[in-house]
Amino acid sequence: MNLIFMGTPNFSIPSLKKLTESKHNVVAVVTALDKERGRGRKVTFTPVKEFAIQKNIPVLQPEKLKNNPQFVNDLKLVKADLCVVVAFKILPPVVFEIPKNGSFNLHASYLPKYRGAAPIQWALINGEQKTGLTTFKLAEKVDTGNIYLQKEVEIFPEDNFGILHDKLSELGADLVLETVDLIESVNYELIKQDGSLATPAPKITKEICEIDWNKSAEEIHNLIRGLSPYPAAFFIFKEKVIKIYKAELVHRDDLKPFEIVQNKCELIIGCDKDAIRVLQLQQEGKKRMGAEEFLRGFSFI
Repeated sequence: MNLIFMGTPNFSIPSLKKLTESKHNVVAVVTALDKERGRGRKVTFTPVKEFAIQKNIPVLQPEKLKNNPQFVNDLKLVKADLCVVVAFKILPPVVFEIPKNGSFNLHASYLPKYRGAAPIQWALINGEQKTGLTTFKLAEKVDTGNIYLQKEVEIFPEDNFGILHDKLSELGADLVLETVDLIESVNYELIKQDGSLATPAPKITKEICEIDWNKSAEEIHNLIRGLSPYPAAFFIFKEKVIKIYKAELVHRDDLKPFEIVQNKCELIIGCDKDAIRVLQLQQEGKKRMGAEEFLRGFSFI
């Protein structure tokens, strides 16, 4: 089949690569606009655009998706059979209905759980032991479309956002190709989502990232996992932002919330229940360090 691929970040790349190596033909890629970054304001491409250029795939970068007749016309000229969406913006019906087989999206959760912008982070923050991947036919309401395929994925205790993100990205590529093959076969039945089982996965804000030490150590540990390595959970100490990237639970009932115990190589912080041992952290304006190295030049007491 002739495919349009829509995506922007690194999460999209394994799926795009898998499709370019298949029997199908990626005839166009749609991605976000180029951005100026860094002190020199150097213009950089999205990861998807960089990959598409390497593979000589035509790239479209619309400024907007709604009320954009030129973009709609460009998509129609491609004459694609199907549109594959992996980590892209919300599409209006005038766009996702263009291919004769419509459009489908890869979502990094076992829908209808964790509908929204940050499904990987919230699965970890909420202490889930399992998550999943879902391919579904795009509908007007976000993340509600009927399901093609799903895959359950185990979350391991050592998983953080970065680890689980990469794992789901790779596994998702297989599910994307399997879905394209399924649609081409015409031998499938779509499964309707049960909206009563839906849970939200809203965008991560700065307020969510700040640690509330009046929560249990388990909750705080899961917050740290869910936000590591980016944007990272943090707390304020003497007007400085301290980010925590890795921690472990410590069973202690002698510490109050935010009561700090440190020695030359160990940093323990009390929570409402139990405590956490901080393993990797970063002071505002400094580099990320292991706790022992950090404590050589910094004291919380």
